Amino acid sequence: MTRTTSHKWVFATRFRRGAFGWKSALPIQRLKEALIEIRQIARAEPVLAANGAVALLEKLSPALEHVDSSSGAMGTAVNRAIDALVPVIAGVDVPAPVRTRWLERLFDALQDDPMPYIEQLGDRWGDLCTSPAIASAWADRLLPVTARVMGAEGLGEHFVGTTACLGALNAAGRHEELLALVNGARLNWWGCRQYGVDALIALNRSAEALRYAEASRGLNAPTAAIARKCEAILLSSGMMDEAYRRYAIEANQAATHLATFRAIAKKYPDRSPDSILHDLVASSPGAEEKWFAAAKDAGLFDLAASLAMSGPTDPRTLTRATRDFAQRKPAFAVACGTAALHWMAAGFGYEITGSDVLDAYGALADAAVATGMERDELNRRLRAQFATLPGRSFVATVLAQHLSA
Repeated sequence: MTRTTSHKWVFATRFRRGAFGWKSALPIQRLKEALIEIRQIARAEPVLAANGAVALLEKLSPALEHVDSSSGAMGTAVNRAIDALVPVIAGVDVPAPVRTRWLERLFDALQDDPMPYIEQLGDRWGDLCTSPAIASAWADRLLPVTARVMGAEGLGEHFVGTTACLGALNAAGRHEELLALVNGARLNWWGCRQYGVDALIALNRSAEALRYAEASRGLNAPTAAIARKCEAILLSSGMMDEAYRRYAIEANQAATHLATFRAIAKKYPDRSPDSILHDLVASSPGAEEKWFAAAKDAGLFDLAASLAMSGPTDPRTLTRATRDFAQRKPAFAVACGTAALHWMAAGFGYEITGSDVLDAYGALADAAVATGMERDELNRRLRAQFATLPGRSFVATVLAQHLSA
């Protein structure tokens, strides 16, 4: 018989109520360790691991109540943990009474979540139910309060079971009922309307789902999330060109410009990296240089070199490129090194020091030698470059001895 209660989880003693102080580094580390512990158990005893996942989710918010969440690091770590734990709980085959007990415990945890840290768990309620019958029972339970809170007579109350109810209705196949509930809401809130989009997709009304999602745009609406949903609808319908033209750039914004390019290139393999990058550059008038790293990573060196001089690209990034490509692509490296010194001389770059200037010059000199350029010729070009700047730049002062005729 699979154990569910006798196992001693290491994380259980670490995630006590109020166990952590103000700083987030330790609880984030402990959360990672807890996930590793659960994954290791899941290989041999998936039911025990699922029970452990429920226990961890129960303990999270009380344990983290004093942790500073202003940076977003703690919240991001918890959201990632939820994404990892929900499949562990939903992916095991257990009797309905066992799953019902798990759901009761999780719903109690949602209600004991004042920060809130595990609010995202409600978005996954349909997955956690795992069967239409259980989902329908939860929908019936949560629907009266949800309908009152969402409806025209609602007074702005917050109900932690709102998204859980909507997810349960979808998982139960009660799509028309869900649409009626969302359409009658007093607020045009994407957090609820996205379930209406899913309901229309489930009813094979993709074109209507697309219009429904677009109609959700408005003040404070999460435009990127709406674009991702619209893009997914078109991609699932085989409309790749329209999906790319209308939504690719807006839907795939990532933490860096390079990550954005990679996300689009991965999703649209039939499009050349060159065409994707040119579209991205065109979408950022006045900030074209931000795509330098993406062009370099894609091997579009001519484009990268032109972007490096189109705007104030980070000088240290350009110096690294100069050093990395001095032997493989010396002409490109020379362009990067020249741009690095240009932007330093123009006053760009965070706390640029003389050491940064000398690093850029040394990398540029190595690249110039690899192209067959004489050092005197390089110095002559740099003197001419600095002569065009008003006054005597900091860079010219640092390199004065190296650039002397």
